[in-house]
Amino acid sequence: MEESGTTSPLAGAVQGLTWELVSALRDGGRFRLAGSVTGSDAAAVDGLALAAVRVVGADAVLPGVLRRTPVEPDDLAVFSKAVLAYPPPADASPASVWSHWAMQRTLADLDASFNGAPQGTEPPAAWLQDTSWQVLTHQLAVLAPLALPGADCAVARVARTRPVDVARGFVRAVRRRDWLQAAGAGRWLVLLDGVPHTLGLEAGLEFVAQMGSEDPRVLLQVEAAQLLRAGVPG
Repeated sequence: MEESGTTSPLAGAVQGLTWELVSALRDGGRFRLAGSVTGSDAAAVDGLALAAVRVVGADAVLPGVLRRTPVEPDDLAVFSKAVLAYPPPADASPASVWSHWAMQRTLADLDASFNGAPQGTEPPAAWLQDTSWQVLTHQLAVLAPLALPGADCAVARVARTRPVDVARGFVRAVRRRDWLQAAGAGRWLVLLDGVPHTLGLEAGLEFVAQMGSEDPRVLLQVEAAQLLRAGVPG
């Protein structure tokens, strides 16, 4: 999930959407993306709504992806509009490019008619392979929407080769009280083999959720991690 330093209306829209996602993951209830981001004046909020979906990224449809429930056509339409409305600019960071690619791949998986993401085409990931464990953890936390069961992409493959480094990054984030980074790293860790048993990941995630309970972005990643840890099919 990409962080935003933009205006407060966008931050509020992102927060509202993220709280809806947290609630859906917690209680297993029916989640409607279109109902979460549109209001009585659809024309006035459309741009803001699409921007909020773009900030949340592929996690905007996470309840349906994790629980294998059909995503409604109007929800797919909103998600598709956000994908098409906000392509990464030429000077976008690698994380931003990967975030957009994750949305394209998710949409292609959910909607066979979508042809915006040629299958098998990925952004380069060389920038991530030899980076320090601190930078690796930060980038993986930003790209937490890619942490899904069976996900096979270059970012996930890099993560699978460095479980100890990600674990170190998780501990560092907790010590620095960076709950969002800790939550994102924790989501990756539940999917990785070779994570040290001494990490105490389950208790660590509960602690992160408690300390970051006022930030729905933190809770979204923790809820996703706990569902993945429990074996919810992806």
